[in-house]
Parts: sequence; C-alpha cells; structure tokens
Amino acid sequence: MAEKKKNPLLPMAAGCIAGGVEATAVWPMEFIKTQLQLQSKAKGASLPYNGMISGLTYTVRTTGFLSLYRGLAPTLLGSIPKAGIRFGLNAVIKDNLRDKDGKLTLGKNFVAGLGAGVAEALMIVAPVETVKTKCIELNQPFVKGFKHILATEGMGGVYQGAAATALKQGSNQGLRFMWFNKYKEIVTNQGERPMTPLLGLFGGMSAGCFSTLGNNPFDVVKTRMQGTQASKYASTMDCFKQIISKEGFGAFYAGVVPRLGRVVPGQGIIFMSFESIQEALSGTGIF
Repeated sequence: MAEKKKNPLLPMAAGCIAGGVEATAVWPMEFIKTQLQLQSKAKGASLPYNGMISGLTYTVRTTGFLSLYRGLAPTLLGSIPKAGIRFGLNAVIKDNLRDKDGKLTLGKNFVAGLGAGVAEALMIVAPVETVKTKCIELNQPFVKGFKHILATEGMGGVYQGAAATALKQGSNQGLRFMWFNKYKEIVTNQGERPMTPLLGLFGGMSAGCFSTLGNNPFDVVKTRMQGTQASKYASTMDCFKQIISKEGFGAFYAGVVPRLGRVVPGQGIIFMSFESIQEALSGTGIF
C-alpha cells in the first residue's frame, strides 16, 4: 500500500520533539568523538585517551561530569529546528518524487534525504556545529566560546566549514533515510502492518550504523574545517588531501567507534521517537 501524503507540519513537529530528546540523550558520546577527531597525528599530538570509555572516564575524573556537556547548548538549540527541517523537508521531497502509484525507489529516497540534509546543514548545522566544535576544543561554555569566535574571527568564523558540513550532512541523511525507508517498507509490508516502537528503534540503529560507516571521512573533514586550526587548510578538498598525505587513509575513520556509540543509539532514539510522536500527533486532529 502506497503512503498517503501527510501535512508537512506533522513530520516537522514530530521531528522537532524527537530531535531534542535524541540530542540530550547521547551528547557525551558526541563530545568524546569530537575530541578524538580534533587531534592530528601529523606532529605526534595525542590525547590522554584513545577511546570512548577511556575518554568518558578521563573527562569525568579531571574536569567533572558536567564538562561532558560542553557544547550541548548550541547543539540543543539547533537540534530542535534541525530535526524539524530534516523530517519535514524529507517528507515534502518524497511526496514530490513519488511515481503514479505513490512509490519511491532507493535512489529517490536517497535524493530526498540528501536534499533535506543539505538544507538543514546550511540553515542550522554549519553555524551550530562550528560553535560546538570550538567550545569543545577550547573547553569553554557556549557564551564564552561564541564571544571568543566573534572576537578572533568575526561572524564569518561562525559559518566556517559550511561546504564540508553540507557534504557530510547531505550524504549522512541520504544514506540514513534510504536505509530506514526501505527497512520500514519491509517490516510493515508496505504499510500493511504498524511500525512498533521496537521496530523503529532497531531500524534507526541500523540506519545510523550504515550512514556512519559510509560517510565518516566527511565527518572528520567537517570537524577539522570547523576547528581552531582550520586556517592551515586552503579548502575542503585541501583538507582531504592533507589528511591523506600526512596521516593516511585511516585518519578518516578517527573517532568512528565513539561516533558509532553516539549515532547508533541516537538514531534508534530519534527514529523510534519520531514514529511514535508522529502517530500520537496524527490522532490529535491538529494536523
């Protein structure tokens, strides 16, 4: 059974709520992942930890539990509209790409996710992620970190790495929605059976794993281009080239384990929440 068109405000509202829930739940994993990606092996620089568990333990022991939430404020502020844009725009693009029978191919699902990912990157993710990355690297709270960026780099520093962010976010959401929508089609027999919260959880987790392994190189480049040492890279492409020549291909998978530790449960939470919240909101008669 082909999906019927929904009011785009329904997935947007459900996405906003689900985005806030997901961001708060998995932030410590994102904090450690960013720290691991910011370290460059080119000059032998290293952190006092090399993995997620050791990173969490070291951070709590040396700077306290609350320091794990450095950078959460800008991300949380951005996560609500970001997820709303992502799920809402994805629904709109999908509706416009459906064939006469209301169905979508894998390629069209990827394009819908790609479009939603690029849009959220340019509107929300690029400035929010830049501030987040620099707050973590400088170990400063949001307001102080934001003031530091404005004082040293100007407003342009807030939008640093926008191209790399669009590449990362577009490919990320393209892969993620392509996987999840195919999974949903299979487990619900094309809408004949309901999507239970448990099925939503497993589907989101598997989609998160797939997208992370597929686009981690873009995530590493994005993080480097938004860090305080970004000036040593002439462009996004130059960043790719320098990482390969100075650190090797393996550097593109720096932080992949803690990223999986953050993304896999995070996507399980957000897709499960989204499906449940959307179902609940659709019954209110508002949308």
